[in-house]
Amino acid sequence: MRRLALALTAASLMLIAPASQARADSISSARAAYARGDFVRAVRVLTPPALRGDARAQAMLGFMYENGFGTPQAYEVASDLYCQAAASGNPFGQAMLGLMYDKGHGVPQDVVLAYKWLNLAAGHAAPAQRSYFLRLRNAVASKMSTGQIATGQALALDWRPGQP
Repeated sequence: MRRLALALTAASLMLIAPASQARADSISSARAAYARGDFVRAVRVLTPPALRGDARAQAMLGFMYENGFGTPQAYEVASDLYCQAAASGNPFGQAMLGLMYDKGHGVPQDVVLAYKWLNLAAGHAAPAQRSYFLRLRNAVASKMSTGQIATGQALALDWRPGQP
């Protein structure tokens, strides 16, 4: 019985590993295509994992749509992809969604929501990105009242993964 359980565990790990490896390969392949300037290929590679819910692919594809790289520029599509990535806790997606709210691109302009998402991005980011996201958040805060900042902080504190 124990052997069967070990065999089933090993088999399930073998099935899971290729899927996560394929996602990592898709992201690496998309990054390489982007670096070469082959934006159409990057979009083609990112779309399937983004549709399957991969937050990194969603955030990268959102960036492609926001800037019109390999696809027509579409702020609404970009903000939707950023929102999905942000809801999953992806710091890049959170920061980019915050900037979309700051500018009013694809979403209504709202500095409180911009602050919330940039604050979350800074909190979830790796140390190398954290200071950049903090500078963005502070730039947004410079346009806000203390009450708006307090509201943005409260929204960030109440946020849980899976919430838009």
